[in-house]
Amino acid sequence: MIQIFALTELGLCLAKKLEQVLPSDEICINYKPSPFSETVQEAFKQGDKLIFICATGIVMRTLAPVLESKYQDPPVLVLDEMGDFVIPLLSGHEGGANDWAYQVSSLIRAQLVITTASPYLRPVYSIGMGCERNCALVYLEELMHESLLNAGLSIEQIDSFHSIDIKADEVNLIALAKKYNKPFRTWSIDELSPMKRLLSTHSDYIFNTVGVYGVAESACLVGCQKITNTEPELVLPKHKNAKATCAIARSFPAKEA
Repeated sequence: MIQIFALTELGLCLAKKLEQVLPSDEICINYKPSPFSETVQEAFKQGDKLIFICATGIVMRTLAPVLESKYQDPPVLVLDEMGDFVIPLLSGHEGGANDWAYQVSSLIRAQLVITTASPYLRPVYSIGMGCERNCALVYLEELMHESLLNAGLSIEQIDSFHSIDIKADEVNLIALAKKYNKPFRTWSIDELSPMKRLLSTHSDYIFNTVGVYGVAESACLVGCQKITNTEPELVLPKHKNAKATCAIARSFPAKEA
């Protein structure tokens, strides 16, 4: 559950905008809730992700009595009522508030303000897809949107699409990437095979058919690794429909020495 708290009419307008663009089916807008402190603290204690459209001081004074630790507290964001700035206030790294703040700032075209001590590295996300030959675009696009929703991501956060090299001429994989203005890259069996240890499942059927244990997962992992030259990880294991598979991976740019 995402709980949005707004204290002004402008803040309420921004809350309604967030409700429309955030990739979540469970969003609750709280406009001038009463009693304020008890409502906020209860949402926090039950682990809901919180967005406040108000001053940071109000948020900190309200949450102070219920704070536990950065390893337990849910992510908390603060926005100004004009929607110009997004601040991950609590649980930036461990709770995922920094990544979430980047997502929100991208969706509403706001300035991300990171206040954690170490430099924040923005993750690179990639989508891997496999499909039947001549798969219709509708199957690919619906699966992509479903996967993004499940991962809590937006298409704006995705760097590129990836698949196995035998799909280099797959018309609607190419069309999907082009529709969303993303690069589409394919990889050979030799490039995909080292990702075996990072896969969530290993399909002998897929291996006997194309030579790797999973096309979608392997492809998105390789894609991230090639972009950042760092270890990738799955953020969404393989999802599938009747015609296609989709997975999402991320990696972080190497820290400067």
